[in-house]
Amino acid sequence: QVQLVESGGGLVQPGGSLRLSCAASGRVFRINTMGWYRQAPGKQRELVAAFTSGGSTSYADFVKGRFTISRDNAKNTVYLQMNSLKPEDTAVYYCYANVRAYPIGPANDYWGQGTQVTVSS
Repeated sequence: QVQLVESGGGLVQPGGSLRLSCAASGRVFRINTMGWYRQAPGKQRELVAAFTSGGSTSYADFVKGRFTISRDNAKNTVYLQMNSLKPEDTAVYYCYANVRAYPIGPANDYWGQGTQVTVSS
């Protein structure tokens, strides 16, 4: 089994910054994709940023130029640096990973428990 543990959410004023972290632990042979989604009240969960299976990054248009995703492969950890935050960025942010537990066999999807980000003055 794989666990994703997020940290770094909180309350910040508009224009401020936050850094989210997500660490994968447990049976991890290979992480294929890993990234962040968010869900605001009354809205569907949406992709924010992610590393693809080829190692490139993908960003939603609404965060380009403001958010940066990075990772530490040795720690199975991905980060989301969020700058110039806006009230509309308020949401629960979820870490996601597609992980292969063994050299042979399927990869499975995992989600973190979510961390609240609130942007308000």
